[in-house]
Amino acid sequence: MSTNALYTDLSAYYDLMCADIDYPAQSHSVRRLHQLFGTAGRNHLDLACGTGPHVRHFLDCGYCSAGLDINQPMLDIAQQRCPEAQFSRQDMANFQVAEPQDLITCFLYSIHYNAGLEKLRACLTSVHAALAEGGVFCFNAVDKHKIDNRSFVRHSVEHDGSLFAFGSGWYYSGEGERQALRLSIEKTTAGQTQAWQDEHPMVALSFAELQVLLEPHFEVQVFEHDYERITPWAGASGNALFVCVKR
Repeated sequence: MSTNALYTDLSAYYDLMCADIDYPAQSHSVRRLHQLFGTAGRNHLDLACGTGPHVRHFLDCGYCSAGLDINQPMLDIAQQRCPEAQFSRQDMANFQVAEPQDLITCFLYSIHYNAGLEKLRACLTSVHAALAEGGVFCFNAVDKHKIDNRSFVRHSVEHDGSLFAFGSGWYYSGEGERQALRLSIEKTTAGQTQAWQDEHPMVALSFAELQVLLEPHFEVQVFEHDYERITPWAGASGNALFVCVKR
């Protein structure tokens, strides 16, 4: 399948694929970080918003929340979930907003969907331009040097008479600026199984390299990838939350 074919063809199953994600905990944690490091403004944009579960949370907490994604079927579902929100089909490497944003988020490691350093640089430039003074950009990322190619997370869920089994894992060759997110989906209905395999090219970089890219635009704080508590990153783990305040 092509890079985005799986998400396009199976967009109706995306929420099942993400059934083990605690969207409320993630959103609540980022709201706390925004309260600590940002302003009182409530304009919020979610990059790579998918079907909109994070947008739904921010709307319910009083934000004027919007989302963008490159996948129209996902955006159609997001609009049904959040009819009061504005969604747009844009590439996060080169997007525009109608008014300055107080908070921009990018959950689920989606910042890595910028498939190369030049795309990532363009994304950071777009984010900086879209933020209001004192605005916050919050996202999570993985350090290429800490990726374990053997690690593959799996979960299963029943839906509409079928059993779905989902798997995902990072892969990095050990050199260069490209890594991949490898995905697998199996759907079993009445004893018959269909299987999909997909590999999404993504940007690979170390946290040190990422901070070099961020520092011209932002004051950067790095925290452990823990949505239950706010703890400064100790430098050992390969996953982290980045909180970036516009310079």
